[in-house]
Amino acid sequence: MYWLVLVVSGVLEAVWAAALERTQGFSRLGPTIVFVVAIVGSMLGLAVALRGLTLGTAYAVWVGIGAVLTVGYAMWTGQEPVTVVRVLLLLGIVGCVVGLRITQ
Repeated sequence: MYWLVLVVSGVLEAVWAAALERTQGFSRLGPTIVFVVAIVGSMLGLAVALRGLTLGTAYAVWVGIGAVLTVGYAMWTGQEPVTVVRVLLLLGIVGCVVGLRITQ
């Protein structure tokens, strides 16, 4: 259960990161509400996951999921370039996250 909560929390990290950009300095209400809800959910989820997982592993997985999804979203929307090297590096992060899960 802790791993599922951690994964959902990592996804919410990507949501708040994407929403933060769209708030335009917190001047747009809709994206600001999404940002606040997502960041609170993400932090609460991480806190719950830490009840059953070690700090280092949980934090690394949480950040890794958030980072990969945030960059993937930016590449999908055309805000960042898609290159073979970037995709391979993201796959490397995914591999490291999976490795941390396997060795936990």
